[in-house]
Amino acid sequence: MKYGKVYFDDVKVGDELPPLVKGPIQQIQLTRYAGASGDFNPIHQDDEFARAAGMSGVFAHGMLSTGFVAQALTDWAGPARSASSPSASRRSSG
Repeated sequence: MKYGKVYFDDVKVGDELPPLVKGPIQQIQLTRYAGASGDFNPIHQDDEFARAAGMSGVFAHGMLSTGFVAQALTDWAGPARSASSPSASRRSSG
């Protein structure tokens, strides 16, 4: 992959990142992420459990989604220019 090369002075308020195109998340990705992260919450694995909890089905772990955001930043700015200590917060949808 060829990374971008963006400098701080080149970035203006309102600039947009190029899109990060991902296919639909597959169950195997959720299972692998659960194994890597240790987060085996059934809401990410068991469709019936997720629906009983009021969701439309299983969904990705919040930090997996955050990883996609980090990938978009790295693709845009390059690995040496990415945030050195990225952080994210999640908010309840309920």
